[in-house]
Amino acid sequence: MLILAIDPGSRITGYGVLDVSGSVPRYVASGCVRIDVAQPVAQRLAQVYAGISELVAVHGPGEFAIERVFMSKNADSALKLGQARGAAIVCAANHGLPVSEYGPRQIKQAVTGSGAADKTQVQHMVAAILGLSGTPQADAADALAIALTHAHARLGLLTSGSFGGHRTRRKGTSWRDFKP
Repeated sequence: MLILAIDPGSRITGYGVLDVSGSVPRYVASGCVRIDVAQPVAQRLAQVYAGISELVAVHGPGEFAIERVFMSKNADSALKLGQARGAAIVCAANHGLPVSEYGPRQIKQAVTGSGAADKTQVQHMVAAILGLSGTPQADAADALAIALTHAHARLGLLTSGSFGGHRTRRKGTSWRDFKP
């Protein structure tokens, strides 16, 4: 079973693919869909959709996870992010994938242990948890963190919306199950 996770953006959309068929999530792929910002909004959203559609065709995921919208001081930026998210979610839905959403603090909490972690900490922990030889680009690392959060949620290792260390787990599993 593969999870495709997306860190949406109007300029760069990060993606991460994990194989969760075993007892430990395994890295499959990650990277970025780069959007041509010189294009009109409709064409940029079509690029997000097409990029994700290609990822679905190449990897054949069974589940889709995405970062939930957060409030921004800049309304225009929040609107653009929301549009990119919408294009990604519609793409997943059109491919018959169940969509799961996670908030930024929840993702950081699941991967680093702190809901206030910065991007560098997320990158470092993603690389460590997945046993990567290098540090992934920030948007790709964020997408992999979303995929890891979804993998944890699938196993009951966290509850949706829980922060501050409130974790649940199924009998016989632990957080150590996810370290190389």
